[in-house]
Amino acid sequence: MTIHYKGIDHVQLAAPKGCEERARAFFGNLLGMTEIVKPAELAKRGGVWFQCGVQQLHIGVQEHFSPAEKAHPAFHVENIEALRQQLLTHGIQVKDDEALPGATRFYVNDPFGNRIEMLRREE
Repeated sequence: MTIHYKGIDHVQLAAPKGCEERARAFFGNLLGMTEIVKPAELAKRGGVWFQCGVQQLHIGVQEHFSPAEKAHPAFHVENIEALRQQLLTHGIQVKDDEALPGATRFYVNDPFGNRIEMLRREE
């Protein structure tokens, strides 16, 4: 049997209890992602979901939270320089990384300490 993958549906990042407003401020307001209404049964667990291109980003509450310092999602951003400036303007530390040939990329931490990569591949 051959398995056929269509892609990634969503990525989940963990966050501490009570994270929702800070997640909305960072992922929604600062990064410009659109919030998705969670199904009622799942909304009881806390957290918040966002649309990111055709994929979704789920911020889920983890009882004994510890940030992901190495593991990370990488978001493909067309206007990466504008995003970099917006983050810097809001006091968000940006860590550049030029080790990937054919790409512009940098890392940031979300409000909970999770590592996030912003990436634009050169065409």
